[in-house]
Amino acid sequence: MYGSLCNRSSEPGFGLLFDVDGVLVRGKSLIPAARRAFQKLLDSAGNFLLPVVFVTNAGNCLPQKKAEQLSHLLDVQICQEQVVLSHNPLRMCTSFHDKCVLVSGQGPVLDIANNLGFQKAVSIEQLRQHYPLLDMVDHNRRPTPQASPLKTLPKVEAVILFGEPIRWETNLQLVIDVLLTNGKLDSAYEPNHSTQLPVLACNMDLVWMADAPSPRFGHGMFLLCLESVYRKFTGRDLRYEALIGKPNQLTYMYAESVLNQQAASRGWSKPITSIYAVGDNLMTDIYGANLFNCYLAQQHAVRTSSAKLALQGPGCQVTTPPAEEEMTSAWEAPPTAKQCHSVLVCTGVYSPHHPLPSDQISTVKEKLIHSQWDFCFDPTLVEANLVEPHHIAEDVEAAVEFIFQQEGFNQK
Repeated sequence: MYGSLCNRSSEPGFGLLFDVDGVLVRGKSLIPAARRAFQKLLDSAGNFLLPVVFVTNAGNCLPQKKAEQLSHLLDVQICQEQVVLSHNPLRMCTSFHDKCVLVSGQGPVLDIANNLGFQKAVSIEQLRQHYPLLDMVDHNRRPTPQASPLKTLPKVEAVILFGEPIRWETNLQLVIDVLLTNGKLDSAYEPNHSTQLPVLACNMDLVWMADAPSPRFGHGMFLLCLESVYRKFTGRDLRYEALIGKPNQLTYMYAESVLNQQAASRGWSKPITSIYAVGDNLMTDIYGANLFNCYLAQQHAVRTSSAKLALQGPGCQVTTPPAEEEMTSAWEAPPTAKQCHSVLVCTGVYSPHHPLPSDQISTVKEKLIHSQWDFCFDPTLVEANLVEPHHIAEDVEAAVEFIFQQEGFNQK
């Protein structure tokens, strides 16, 4: 039906980034416009007419599982290489891969960690079983002292937070225990310790849209709780070794590389010069895409060594030089994209019936960066209206139609 959407001999010079929750699905239910939108992206053989990547802050599964879920819901064949989860860039943090890391989240967290390259991952559940006196809130769930499934537990050297956990009180307690004992859980707290164990966190969403009529707490809310507890004990702000997922530019850089890999696999020589990022959340999807657009403008304006400094701008600051170098080394070559357009849909967190308050832009720092996270915030960006989308569409189908019009694609 849509095989003649574009000239078969032409090569698309643009790619699409789709958020998932609130754009394609609400909870486990497919948004009706999503299936119609994706039929317009396929040729008569069921192949994508252009590079498409799903960029989600979800991190509670492996890419293959997410690809299977999306394939089933959209009735489109999607491979795991098209899925970018919030934790994907951690593959490049190789200096942590041989360290003992505590992983927090839900789903197969140990499988996720191993898939990313972490060889000595320990889960919260393993930790509470090894130290049965630590998890005391739920009286009916307190572990009984018994032989631990882990014969030995090396000193925890870093904490990785994949996403919101099931039992917040358990995860808050044990992560704080690790941080305040410097990974030595047999000892008492040392709140005045001069150093802090590295913390790598994924997914900063305060809220996300599921089946309920109002947004639900996201991992960003859990991070706020963790930061508050840490500050209460130590009087200091929790520092992050890395804070990735949207709106971090590292996520968009990773996604752009995936778009180009798709184009190359199809034998297309034309580089991706335009990216359209479709999302439902002003604070992550739109802010992140607009920040990446600024980064692309800087990269193409100055082709010098100073271009690397642009990466250290808002939303992508990595605290320590080693991690920063690792996380950025894959993109030493300049990006091919010259612009990233943000497209906001009205089927998720954002609602046109509840517009932003008049002071939204003037207080963007407080609203976007909810605590002392490791971002370098440029006050001039307040005037840039980076939470304002380039375009607002009713749903993802309308967004796709708008993008086709912008790129000169004519449906037939």
